[in-house]
Amino acid sequence: MSNKATTTPSSCARPLRLGRIGYLNVLPIYHPLESGIIQHEYELVAGPPAVLNNMMARGDLHVSANSSVEYAHRPQNYLLVPDLAIGSRGPVQSVLLLSRRPVEDLADQPVLVSAETHTSAALLRLLFRDYYKFPVRYEVGSATGRIASGNPPEAFLAIGDEALRLRNHPEFPYRLDLGEAWRQWTGLPFVFGVWVVSRAAAASGCFASDPCELLQRARNWGELHMDVILDLTLQGCPLTREELRQYYQGLVFHMGFPEMEGLRLFYHRLAEAGEIPAAPELEFFSM
Repeated sequence: MSNKATTTPSSCARPLRLGRIGYLNVLPIYHPLESGIIQHEYELVAGPPAVLNNMMARGDLHVSANSSVEYAHRPQNYLLVPDLAIGSRGPVQSVLLLSRRPVEDLADQPVLVSAETHTSAALLRLLFRDYYKFPVRYEVGSATGRIASGNPPEAFLAIGDEALRLRNHPEFPYRLDLGEAWRQWTGLPFVFGVWVVSRAAAASGCFASDPCELLQRARNWGELHMDVILDLTLQGCPLTREELRQYYQGLVFHMGFPEMEGLRLFYHRLAEAGEIPAAPELEFFSM
């Protein structure tokens, strides 16, 4: 914990606050915590990735799921939770570029990007810049709102539950899965989200028990009880049980060596593109 955090969270104020992405893909980790199957001392705070990024940056959370790019922007504030991530080793199915025309015909066309995402938007910019090698025009807004208003975008980046809901929309017959595009480009997994611990909270001695062990134990429970997770996910979900099973099977919830290599390469390419000052080291929390 060598770098001093630049923000001071509500330090050891009780209860400790744990950020939860409000998407189905993290249900295997958070259901045992939310249901009381695994006891803990945290107040769970749900929100989209961009909101949790901002809350963690302000020091409003002690531990949180965060966009991978948030760690790259403020590594001095955070320590990574070991062996925990949300990513894919191929198609992710919930981070999609949906388009009315083939991707190769999008040069100089507008692409709508949700303000909820930071990492997926950064990955999309890298793909167009360095993989497809042509420019597009980025706009920020709600694809669901635009479609409902009768003014659909030419192409849009959909993430999370919105991507699962709109992935077969008849007006957007062309679909690019960003997890698969990254794998084809690099041969490596892509890590969309990480879990981080506030350096300031850690330095203040806030944690009587290891938050990393708690999250890893929750993840392990979810992986062992996927039938329960599928039953819960089916409620109000447009996918069939088999589609959901395939979706979860395509996700990676661990941060092994290939995932760390993919994350380091992502940071290196962000730095090359001038999106971050430098690629950060991966520093992990330990008690």
